Amino acid sequence: MTVDPNAATQSWPSPEPERRPGPARYLIPALVAAAVAVALGAYGKVHDPTGTAFNLAGFSSTGAVKSWLATVAFFFALVQLVSALMVYGKLPGPSWSATLHRWSGRVAFLVAVPVAVHCLYALGFQSYESRVLWHSLLGCFFFGVFSAKMLLLRSERLPGWLLPIMGGLVFTALTILWLTSALWFFRTFGVTT
Repeated sequence: MTVDPNAATQSWPSPEPERRPGPARYLIPALVAAAVAVALGAYGKVHDPTGTAFNLAGFSSTGAVKSWLATVAFFFALVQLVSALMVYGKLPGPSWSATLHRWSGRVAFLVAVPVAVHCLYALGFQSYESRVLWHSLLGCFFFGVFSAKMLLLRSERLPGWLLPIMGGLVFTALTILWLTSALWFFRTFGVTT
């Protein structure tokens, strides 16, 4: 096989310069977070509370149902924290740490949703004492920051610190929500079902 030195050479397309992500990549999740938090707060404030939204057989009260569901969500949030530390190499962990992290987050969220729906529908946004005000504010904040974190997960080339910060905000909000609701309920009414 011979090569003609005068033949036209094939040129490869030059690589595109790496584009730096614009501020919209961070602005859109922030705006969605704010919109979710404000919408939940506004709905909770203008909605006339019904007093109850659901009850499950086997539980003595709606408060007990919500407290136990919130406790399950908090437990899975703790699993999220530990598995995130494994994923980021801060703790030793199995190869399936990332899968554990994703699924524990899904379970925590799915268990928290009925609690939030009940809070919004049955109680609304309340502010008659500081514990309840913080609970209402943090409930709205939790779902806002959770929405932003989920949107950021789909972004490429995020700064390495951003997802841990967002996850930390979600975990902190859920922890304080649990402290101001389920723990308060168990300390006030006893650990009942």
